[in-house]
Amino acid sequence: MGTVTIGVSIAVPEPHGSQLQELRAGFGDAAAHGIPTHVTLLPPTEVDEAALPAIETHLAEVAAAGRPFPMRLSGTGTFRPLSPVVYVRVVEGAEACTWLQKQVRDASGPVARELQFPYHPHVTVAHGIDEAAMDRAFEELADYEAEWPCTGFALYEQGADGVWRTLREFRFGRPVVPPQAARGHRGTLPAC
Repeated sequence: MGTVTIGVSIAVPEPHGSQLQELRAGFGDAAAHGIPTHVTLLPPTEVDEAALPAIETHLAEVAAAGRPFPMRLSGTGTFRPLSPVVYVRVVEGAEACTWLQKQVRDASGPVARELQFPYHPHVTVAHGIDEAAMDRAFEELADYEAEWPCTGFALYEQGADGVWRTLREFRFGRPVVPPQAARGHRGTLPAC
């Protein structure tokens, strides 16, 4: 067995996922069709293939402790000049995403790792393309809106062809919390 590159993310559901993927391709991002539209919880991470069962067990435990929460995207942001990225902002659900990614990368777990930049939940719509196209993405999606109930996350593997494919989906194990209660929750599982 060798190594594989994995990632963990929340998929942006249809029709929003395909719409944003097509827009990303239209801005000239060649990687658009190989990357499902998502909010990252664990960035691309190289692991020993033999560790996958332990990673799946860990992710199942994280999911079992979580509960569905509202996700809402609105408007755009950018990481430029630090990183050549334009994204759609996560304006509701960010706290829950932050909690989840901490659990996924927990120091006692099989995918403990430090991040290159502080965690900031977002949906990338342009990455590493020319500045004019980045500006166009930023402007054209400034009024973008989407919302859905987030009910889980998935483990992905990047193939030799550069395409990310779902290995397994993980559904949250706790009951749904009404949005009003989730917003006011201050326990160990913030809105998640």
